[in-house]
Amino acid sequence: MISIRMSGHATSHSHCVVSARDLRLTIDEPIERGGTNLGFSPTETAFASLVGCTNTIGHKCAHKLGIDIGNLEFDMEVDFDRRGVLLQEEIEVPFKAIRLVVTASGPAGQSELDQVAAETEKYCAVSKMYKNAGTEVEVSWITK
Repeated sequence: MISIRMSGHATSHSHCVVSARDLRLTIDEPIERGGTNLGFSPTETAFASLVGCTNTIGHKCAHKLGIDIGNLEFDMEVDFDRRGVLLQEEIEVPFKAIRLVVTASGPAGQSELDQVAAETEKYCAVSKMYKNAGTEVEVSWITK
């Protein structure tokens, strides 16, 4: 087990810079929601983390299995019940479903991609976090 440290500095109700290691991440809201549009919204940042984790863990699993998946492209759609962030009512599971399509450019066939997908499913911490929170997560791996 490790402990991860991050810090943040907010300059407005929507703009926040978060630091980890020697890196900075800007989180903001779009202009139409009173932000300055300098970064992803908090929810977009959370969704992007699933793409990043799937990419990293997917490549690790492919390497371990000896499967060449090449580069990956991602297409994601999220069913988001915004009533909670709009302060209308508390929503226990705000992200109802996430559908993620992963397209591999490498020479791996579909059966090999299915193996990588199954292994990635076991180890992607962000996917597990969403699933354990009650979100239906569907990840489909396809060849280009």
